[in-house]
Amino acid sequence: MSAPRPAPGPARGPSFSVVATDLDGTLLRGDLSVSARTRAALARAAALGARHLVVTGRPAAGCRSLLEPLGYRGVAVCGQGAQLYDVGADRLLATATLDRPTVRALVSRIAEEAGPLALGVVTAGLAGEFLVTPGFGERVRHGWRLVDDPGALWAHPVEKVLIRSRRLGDDALAALAGRVCADRIAVTHSGEGMVELLPAGVDKGSGLAAAARLLGFTAADTIAFGDMPNDIPMLRWAGHGVAMGNAHPRLRQHADETAPGNDDDGVATVLERLFPPLPDSPSRPPTARSA
Repeated sequence: MSAPRPAPGPARGPSFSVVATDLDGTLLRGDLSVSARTRAALARAAALGARHLVVTGRPAAGCRSLLEPLGYRGVAVCGQGAQLYDVGADRLLATATLDRPTVRALVSRIAEEAGPLALGVVTAGLAGEFLVTPGFGERVRHGWRLVDDPGALWAHPVEKVLIRSRRLGDDALAALAGRVCADRIAVTHSGEGMVELLPAGVDKGSGLAAAARLLGFTAADTIAFGDMPNDIPMLRWAGHGVAMGNAHPRLRQHADETAPGNDDDGVATVLERLFPPLPDSPSRPPTARSA
């Protein structure tokens, strides 16, 4: 693992023109809300010329209800970097899918060492579904569809596969999957019980780079916020990377600084430092613009 980055300097003002944020565990509180303080900080950054760019592991279909209350209408990077999603037009600009025979064979090889796996897949496209086998979770969450026949998972193109093991913890399972899959498909760990298999070369860093080419910004223009190992490529790509106070230890090793946790307005704390209110600015800044 790489050594921790140096402590941040006393940056002030609009040093960054792009504020890239993960959603779960970062921008969103535990109840999936965005606090008034964070909304105000994003709006102030927008008033000073910065755009907000969401970079999330959630597929586009799972983002709509979360982004709408923010008034977010621009491009979002979804599906761990597999999708570029135009939120306002409700249109996919780019997408990547897995080779199903390859990933099925690799899942079988992982199971040979890890023991039986519970599986989930996210099917491709804006109408994508989250299909899970029995045992994937203690309960089927809203938006998940249970399938009794594991073969049904592979009936349609898939953008990612999720694996869970009763024998191995998430970090151990992710390490095993990374060794088995090598460079054939990508492996990441996005949350509790969320070890994900993705198309080769796909991660949040590649998705953020694709958004940069589309929208015309650079890594040096970008400050990025995240909390889990799947955010490491994004923080490494950005000019300045911020780990949340609730972040996984691996992510902290790749961050320039650590903010308070997502339930303590960590994103707002950093943005208030970088984009302070002007002496004659109104007390309530305008609604933040999105990428």
